[in-house]
Amino acid sequence: MGPVLVEAFRYNKWANLHLLDVCAKLSDEQLELTSPGTYGTIAATWQHLVNSERRYLWRLGGDQGRFSVRHTFPGMAALRELAVATGDQLIAMARRAKSNATVDSRWKSGTRRVHVGVLLLQAHHHGNDHRTHICTILGHHDIPYGDMDVWAYGEATGAMFRIRSKP
Repeated sequence: MGPVLVEAFRYNKWANLHLLDVCAKLSDEQLELTSPGTYGTIAATWQHLVNSERRYLWRLGGDQGRFSVRHTFPGMAALRELAVATGDQLIAMARRAKSNATVDSRWKSGTRRVHVGVLLLQAHHHGNDHRTHICTILGHHDIPYGDMDVWAYGEATGAMFRIRSKP
């Protein structure tokens, strides 16, 4: 679908890993924090976000169809490991996606034909949405999480840098 979509998923992976690393330093009690208007606890939100990325890959025809929804929190290290894998696979899917491609995907209501671009956009939006929930919880409880917007991504990855002015 193009380099811009690939870059969007590189950002998605980077942002996930940045925030997972922040949350890995939290205590078990802090991982159970929440705030009004968010999905749930930090732990539950991460579990949902990572499992959803696996589900999007499955819907796109990837090899993540045998995921299991855990009812117990697997820990931040396990979620980070999964996020690395799903991040890489979403980047690869974005790279290979054809502009008018569709997939037949199973849903609770039956099989649906879905435009690959819609699934990829939903995966990207979903990650942004739930990372925002986690940042809201952290901010509500005065826990710093650093810069993780697209500008920070550009600086961290070398995609944006200062140009020296001429004397």
